[in-house]
Amino acid sequence: MKYPTFIVAALTGLAAPAFAGPPAALVEDVQGEVSGAELMDYVAPGQVIKLGPDGAVVMSYLKSCRRETVNGTGSVTVGPSESKVEGAALKSDIVNCDASHAQATTRETSEVAATIVRSVGPDSAPIAQAVIYGASPIFEAKGRGTLVVERLDQPGDRQEVELSGRQYKGRFYDFAGTSHPLTPGGTYVASFGPARIVFKVDAQAKAGPGPAVGRLIRLN
Repeated sequence: MKYPTFIVAALTGLAAPAFAGPPAALVEDVQGEVSGAELMDYVAPGQVIKLGPDGAVVMSYLKSCRRETVNGTGSVTVGPSESKVEGAALKSDIVNCDASHAQATTRETSEVAATIVRSVGPDSAPIAQAVIYGASPIFEAKGRGTLVVERLDQPGDRQEVELSGRQYKGRFYDFAGTSHPLTPGGTYVASFGPARIVFKVDAQAKAGPGPAVGRLIRLN
């Protein structure tokens, strides 16, 4: 299966379905007859996804970084860190992702990020709050506003993107759909409205599409 690329200007999605608890996994790809989840939906423990004969779904767990591909007729019941599959075929592996970032609240990360940015100086390296494993991040930034991404360890590298609210699902902006990847090994601060986070791009990161859960920066 191909990893999806979300080109913001061309797509307007519906809101993700509601769930009772915090999300456990992110749906990264959907093919064929699938009900109960759509592309780039968050899914919660207990949620059931049903697949037809030609159905397939790929989802990655935020805590365990377990990436599952399920094919064929059957059902998937979402768990806290892995799925229970009945009937369908399951393949899984572990991908690079920052499980600690997935559990942090926006308020927590924003307050810490502000402190980190203020402390940056000639003799002090910025401390990242999160790590991404692709040079083309996916930003979860809901609504309209200016997304600012600025490098902290080498000043002068700054990007601003005006988001109209027409991001995929109303919240996902994917740098893989642009010609401006970030620098592997660089440390950046991203801000959108009051939300802010300091993150590092892994030194081995590549530009372009890749597992979404490994490129995700949550600003909501």
